[in-house]
Amino acid sequence: MTRTAYEAQPRDELLAGIVEEFLHHASRGRRLIAVEAASTADAARFADDLAAALTSHGQTVIRVSVGDADEAALRADVVEPFRAGALPGASDDTVLVADGRGLLDDAVRGIWHFSVWLLAGDELPNSGASVIVDVTDESAPTRVYYDYCALPPSVNRPGLH
Repeated sequence: MTRTAYEAQPRDELLAGIVEEFLHHASRGRRLIAVEAASTADAARFADDLAAALTSHGQTVIRVSVGDADEAALRADVVEPFRAGALPGASDDTVLVADGRGLLDDAVRGIWHFSVWLLAGDELPNSGASVIVDVTDESAPTRVYYDYCALPPSVNRPGLH
């Protein structure tokens, strides 16, 4: 597996770039973003900052932390009410930013319009994420790209989904 890192940049610039990429692909409607990391504290901080960056780009945002994601509960308590416009603050043009564990697991990965996986050490990235960010230095995070094609097809290690 080959890892390529982009240049580290100030956190607000990296977040603005992620927001612009997301809005390029999903500019309107009820949209869902997942943020996951090995550290729930890292994920929550990044999701808070991402929600603020979306707001500064003129988006209406609902921010939730879901803890350990159970597919049935996640769908019943968060996703379905959001899609139905029943969550407080949800309109026809709102972004839901969620953080928690298991948000990029195979069972729920398809829920999200966009997803962020955060690295803060040597853990393996989640290959299902839209964006992978190394937050080892929180003030100057680095966006990274992994070439999963470099792995032999027989490799199926934990963390590579």
